[in-house]
Amino acid sequence: MEFRNYAVALYRVAGGKRTYAVVAADVGATGETLRSRVRQADEVAGRGQVRGDETAEDRGEELARLRPSSAGCARQKEWELECEILRRAAQYFAKEMRA
Repeated sequence: MEFRNYAVALYRVAGGKRTYAVVAADVGATGETLRSRVRQADEVAGRGQVRGDETAEDRGEELARLRPSSAGCARQKEWELECEILRRAAQYFAKEMRA
C-alpha cells in the first residue's frame, strides 16, 4: 500500500509536467492504474469535491499558491521520492533473494 502512495506522490510532485504513463512506467505500473490511484487518493482527501461558493478563479488562485515557488524544490522532492521508491524496491528484492 505504501508503494502505491509513493507512486501517487511522485505523480503529484511532477506538477503536471509528466504524464500518468511516464510516472507509472518509472514505478512499474500502467498509466491507467496510476490514474485510478490518484483519483482514489483525491476522493479520500476530498479534493474531488468543489464547494458551491468557490469559483474557478478561486481554485486557480489556490492552486497557484500551493504550487512550489521554485522548480528546483519540485525537482528535489521528485528526486527524494524516486530514491525512496528505489530503496524500498531494493529491500523487497533482497528479501526475495534471501528466501
